Amino acid sequence: MDNFIVSARKYRPITFDSVVGQQHITGTLKNAIHNNQLAQAFLFCGPRGVGKTTCARILAKTINCENILPGTEPCGDCDSCKSFQNGNSFSIHELDAASNNSVDDIRNLIDQVRIPPQAGKYKIYIIDEVHMLSQAAFNAFLKTLEEPPSYAIFILATTEKHKILPTILSRCQIFDFNRIKVEDMAGHLAGIADRESIAYDQDGLHIIAQKADGGLRDALSMFDQIVSFSNKNVTYQAVIDNLNILDYDYYFKLTDAILAEDAAQTLLTFNEILNHGFDGSHFIAGLSAHFRNLLVAKEPATLKLLEVSDTIRQKYLKQSQIASAGFLLSALNISNQCEINYKTSKNQRLQVELALLKMCHITSAIKLSQLGQVQVPSVGEGVKKKLPDPVKSVGNETTSATVLSNNTTPANANHQSPAHVNTTERAVSSAQPAAINYPSATSPEATIGHPTSATKTEIKNDGNSNTPPKVKKGGWGASAATIIPSLPDLNTIYDNHAVAKEGDEPELIGGTEAREVTFNQFIAVWNAYAEQLKGENKINLYTMMTAMAPRLKGTLIEIDVENAVQMDVLQSAKVDVLNYLRVKLQNFALDLQGVMMEHTVSRKPYTSQEKYQAMVTKNPLLDTLRKEFNLGLS
Repeated sequence: MDNFIVSARKYRPITFDSVVGQQHITGTLKNAIHNNQLAQAFLFCGPRGVGKTTCARILAKTINCENILPGTEPCGDCDSCKSFQNGNSFSIHELDAASNNSVDDIRNLIDQVRIPPQAGKYKIYIIDEVHMLSQAAFNAFLKTLEEPPSYAIFILATTEKHKILPTILSRCQIFDFNRIKVEDMAGHLAGIADRESIAYDQDGLHIIAQKADGGLRDALSMFDQIVSFSNKNVTYQAVIDNLNILDYDYYFKLTDAILAEDAAQTLLTFNEILNHGFDGSHFIAGLSAHFRNLLVAKEPATLKLLEVSDTIRQKYLKQSQIASAGFLLSALNISNQCEINYKTSKNQRLQVELALLKMCHITSAIKLSQLGQVQVPSVGEGVKKKLPDPVKSVGNETTSATVLSNNTTPANANHQSPAHVNTTERAVSSAQPAAINYPSATSPEATIGHPTSATKTEIKNDGNSNTPPKVKKGGWGASAATIIPSLPDLNTIYDNHAVAKEGDEPELIGGTEAREVTFNQFIAVWNAYAEQLKGENKINLYTMMTAMAPRLKGTLIEIDVENAVQMDVLQSAKVDVLNYLRVKLQNFALDLQGVMMEHTVSRKPYTSQEKYQAMVTKNPLLDTLRKEFNLGLS
């Protein structure tokens, strides 16, 4: 049985042209050799497994080659090339700085540099992991590195350039190696598979290349592992099973369920993923990458950013046509926030499930925001809401009368002329932006009126109707009548239709309706609002509203306050209180005013005489008793 050699060693490049994904470096080195412009020191830096040491060896072998080929490549047949390949070259020395990092090691190297090469033109020193040298070793190496003998060339290699002294960097030509692209890596693996007569599919090789994260050595190690696992049949399924990779199909299936607003299927799919042994953080990170790829696939110009096989790319193209950009941006925001909060959460599974449920409501939330869904603000929110456009005239008097009925009773409307109706309607429409008429919470008929069946049909068929569409839901999905909580990211995407940004001051609701309000009606609504404040833990305002009895003077509401602090509390909540009272009582002329109570400064009785006078004031018979018995004061 022959000794097995891993692919990373067996197929290690021996020429510049065989180096994968570093053409910008190999081209520069070949030109420098061809033009005889070699520096005394080179620094190769980059991540692991990208070809730093390989290029250093090829460069050293080419420099000392006796018969350089026309393409500036080593011949491989001369004595210098053969001795290097056999590992017994006297002119090319490799040094591992991780184990030879002391000052003494550098001094021994300096002593060796003084001796000219016995064979070949140059004496080359390849120092790997040079960042492991100590501070003192770097300092001892400075002078030799700056002014070495004419025959000496140093090639330094490192994965951490930032740890090397700037004085060393300034004495070297620096070459930055890139991470190898997925396509280049997959092509190299395919070439090795063809040489070894190994069956493969392109999707599986792409997964290996992606998992390697730009390192070809890692990719070759995983390739050998999967070849052994699959008995020389590298398939997509074999790769994901052996490397424990979350399948693309899970993400496509999950995204389809989210777009269909099927929350139950979404949670079941996530549970299936967990049962296969995958971590929640790994899943949510992959889901974010999936949404990113879908967003990239929506534009032909960015399609090249997808580092996947052609089969997977077609799946991304198909699903990207279904998912809107607003949905993808919102989902990315939710998944990113979930990924941030995952490690600090005590219930990590719930954190992911909550994010998935939010994603299931994105489509409905976008539709409602686009249609300008109206939500009457709850008292105390102080947030501006976008109102629907007023009902437009459809060219008949019935519709005009319906609009006018907001301010007139049906009896009066029947006696108005058509000309008067149209004039009044235009006045109401022009005043709409300035005064907002909210519908009554107690009697909708008084605000909406009684439109005929023909009017209802015309308003329903109007293209500008603000009625939200009926969305098919099931199971966990949100119903059409449910007010879906606003998502933070939707406010920025659909700013023209969403609620106002946080921090805006509340606006006082205006209107033309001014119904007569009795004190009993007013005090009932007043006490109801006070109880609502108690439930919201707004104790200061609740105490002030219940401690002092309010006074109703026409449309002016007066309430006594004891100090300036209470006055400030009342002023800050005035808009919210009036909005509640105006809507409930259907009187938009109501106003609220605080009245500062007068405090008389009285001194407590101190002496006996003062105490007696205070007691007499409360009970005059006490003085009669004193006089009757001729009592004195002590």
